[in-house]
Amino acid sequence: MANYKALLSVFSKDRVGLISLLTGHLFDRGIDLGDTSFARLGDGGEFSSVLDVPADIAEDTLSAELRSLDGLADAEIDIRRLNLANSETPPTDITHMIQCKGPDQPGLLARLSEVFIDFDANIVDLKSDQSTTPDGAIFVTRLAVNIPPDRAASCLAALGNTAESLGQHLIADAIGD
Repeated sequence: MANYKALLSVFSKDRVGLISLLTGHLFDRGIDLGDTSFARLGDGGEFSSVLDVPADIAEDTLSAELRSLDGLADAEIDIRRLNLANSETPPTDITHMIQCKGPDQPGLLARLSEVFIDFDANIVDLKSDQSTTPDGAIFVTRLAVNIPPDRAASCLAALGNTAESLGQHLIADAIGD
């Protein structure tokens, strides 16, 4: 029997040991983890992973097993089979690490991410955090991106202009230079 690929998403109350609990159970069931992330989101935490699942383990069975683990009875658990074979993907080699920091405002991520389209740049990873300060909400966005070498300077200049117009402080570092 062949294994199948699935996307696991677990959103629950964050707590110490959550990742260990999930990954330990998956390991015990012979499930291999691929790309995996965890992020604190509000008062909760989201664990996501692309899984390589033995064919004899059904999605609903695995979901029930995870829900039975300590503290996960009320978790939102979603397991979906993936079928992305032969799909074309943009470049994922990270060429630049970028951080934008400044006051939070509606549309901030939309405006920043639109800049990359014009330069055929791909956002490989993105993480944003909001925190409250005495001066208001501050938004910090960290991006790992792939920018074609011949377009990097122009892309970063345009991104800097956009960030500045939004009151953001931009830091961009090339990887491997």
